[in-house]
Amino acid sequence: MGQVRIHNFTVSLDGYATGEGQSLESPFGHAGMRLMSWAMGTHTFQGMFGELGDNNELDDSFARRWNDGIGAEIMGRNKFGPQRGPWADETWQGWWGDNPPFHTPTFVLTHHVRPSMVMQGGTSFHFLDASPVEALALAREAAGDRDIRIGGGPSTVRAFLAADLVDFMHVVVAPIVLGRGVRLWDGLESLEERFTIVPTSSSSGVTHYTCARR
Repeated sequence: MGQVRIHNFTVSLDGYATGEGQSLESPFGHAGMRLMSWAMGTHTFQGMFGELGDNNELDDSFARRWNDGIGAEIMGRNKFGPQRGPWADETWQGWWGDNPPFHTPTFVLTHHVRPSMVMQGGTSFHFLDASPVEALALAREAAGDRDIRIGGGPSTVRAFLAADLVDFMHVVVAPIVLGRGVRLWDGLESLEERFTIVPTSSSSGVTHYTCARR
């Protein structure tokens, strides 16, 4: 049975994983791209756009692990798009264009179910009103022997951590203070007792934490 993994999930010094005021123009709200600036210059992320990144080999060594052995992804609705409530526009296909980077079945958690979508490159989006346990069962069936990635946002990651369903987590702490938005760690007291945690500091200013289930 595959593992449940989280990769490249970035929080601010004060624990926020996204800013306030998400919109079509600002996927991370008032945080802009400050949370992900460490990753956006890497070979891994720039390669998605056919470009070369910088030579920060440490950051890239973490960034490129995100897709190794992944057979399905689970994400929250707010990672998929900025709409709230009933879908006003079912033509919205996510932030990533016709060929999203996932290339696997991708399960979107939402209280407002809509028809599945098959995209280019092997990505398919399936919209579920389901608990973490229920969603994981469907993702395991789709993934076979491969791993399942919990892609975010923070409320979805927190729910899977609270249900003790995560086997491996890579969290990046960025040297910024957001002050408002959605925090990751609330309600997860003593989480460190479940994981062996290894920190690695980068010259880009971030610290990578790998957390493996004990």
